[in-house]
Amino acid sequence: MSNSIYNRLINKETKLAVVGLGYVGLPIALEFAKKVSVVGFDINEERVEMMKNQIDPSNELTSSDFDQCDISFTTNADDMKAVEFFIIAVPTPIDTANLPNLIPLLGASKTVAGVLNKGDYVVYESTVYPGCTEEDCIPVLEEISGLKFKDDFKIGYSPERIYPGDKEHTLQNVVKVVSGCSEESLEEIAKTYELVIDAGVHRATTIKVAEAAKIIENTQRDVNIALINELSIIFNKLNINTYDVLEAAGTKWNFLKFFPGLVGGHCIGVDPYYLTHKAQKVGYHSKVITSGRAVNDSMAFYIGKQTVKKILASGKQIGNAKVLVMGATFKEDVSDIRNSKVINIVLELKSFQVQVDIVDPHASSKEMDKLYGVSLAEHTSNDYDAIIVAVSHQEYKNMNEDQFIALMKDDKGIFVDVKGVFKGKIQKLDYWSL
Repeated sequence: MSNSIYNRLINKETKLAVVGLGYVGLPIALEFAKKVSVVGFDINEERVEMMKNQIDPSNELTSSDFDQCDISFTTNADDMKAVEFFIIAVPTPIDTANLPNLIPLLGASKTVAGVLNKGDYVVYESTVYPGCTEEDCIPVLEEISGLKFKDDFKIGYSPERIYPGDKEHTLQNVVKVVSGCSEESLEEIAKTYELVIDAGVHRATTIKVAEAAKIIENTQRDVNIALINELSIIFNKLNINTYDVLEAAGTKWNFLKFFPGLVGGHCIGVDPYYLTHKAQKVGYHSKVITSGRAVNDSMAFYIGKQTVKKILASGKQIGNAKVLVMGATFKEDVSDIRNSKVINIVLELKSFQVQVDIVDPHASSKEMDKLYGVSLAEHTSNDYDAIIVAVSHQEYKNMNEDQFIALMKDDKGIFVDVKGVFKGKIQKLDYWSL
C-alpha cells in the first residue's frame, strides 16, 4: 500500500480537488490545502476571483484562513486533469414543488467524469437521499468517463456537517462520517479525512447508511421544531407564553430543548423532502415528517397574519399600515439568504396591502432582489405601526426598547419577537412572540 492514494496525496505526488466552493466546499478545500496539494473548482467566475484574492464569498472565513494553503482556484475543468481524489460539495436544493433538484449534483458529476482516470477516487459530500450516490451519480460517472465503477474508480460518501455561523462546532472538531464502496476504499478515504478532522472519523458500514445518517440528523431537528411550533400556536390561543412553558418544562433532565421559529436554509428546511421523496418511491407515504414540514413551512404566514391581527386590534386601518421587518437571512449572524422564510412573512403582509420595509446588516440587497424580487430598504423611517424582529442578529439583540420606540409612529406600536430574544425586555410596546 506504499503507493496508496493516501500516500500519494501526503507526498504531493498527486492532487485533491474540491468541486463546489460554497460554505461547505471552501473550508474543506482550505483545510486539505494545509496538508496536500488542492485544486478548488467552482463554476461561478465571480466567486473564484474573490477566492483568488483570499475573500470568502460566504463571509464565513477570514483572509488569514487562506494563508499557507497549497491551493489553486479555477473554473476550468482541465485544471483537474492531474487530480486523483475528488470531493464533490455542491448544493442539493429542492424545486418549487419541494422535489429534489439534482441538477447541480449531476452537473458536478459530469464535470468530474470528464477528467476521471483509472484509479481515481470520488467522494460526495452533498446531502442526498439514501441510494442517490450509487443510483444517480455513478451511472453519470461511468457513462461519460467510459470507466467502470469499482474496477476503474472508487466512490465514497462523507456527508458535510458544517453549520454556518457556528464558530464552536467547526470542520476540525466535529466527527466526520465516511463511507466507501469497499473495505480498501473506506480505509483510504477515512485516512485522507483524518488529515483534517481532529475529532476523528466514523466509518459507516455502507454508502447508503452514511447518506441516511446525514438526512435524519436534519429531519430529526425539523420534526422536533415542528412540534414546538405547533405548541406555540396552541399556547397563543390559550394566552400562555411559549417560552415560559419551555423554561418550566426544561427543568426536567430529559426534556429536549427545542424552540419555536422559522425553519429555512438549505439543510433543515430542505433535507426532509429528499427523504420523503425517496420513501414515496419505495411505496411509503411519510406521515410524521410530512406533517412536520407542513407546520414549519406555514410559520412565516402565521407570523404575518398574527401581526395583521394585532395592527387591526390596535384600531388602525390595515391598508395604511407600515411594518419594519428586521432580518432577512435564514439564520442569525450569517449572510446567506437562500431558502430564508422571512420572505414569506413579507409576502403575507403585502397580501394585506401593508407597506413593508426590510433591513438586514448581513444580507445583500442585490442578492435579495435577484432571488426574491424584494430589495432591502436603504433607510428606516420613524412611522412604523409594527416591527418584526425576524432574525436575531447580534446587532438587533444589542438594541433597547427606546431604540425600537423611536422607529414607531405612536405609542400603540406592535413589537413581534419571532425568536423570543426580547422576552421581559419590552414593557411599553405591545409585545408578541411565538
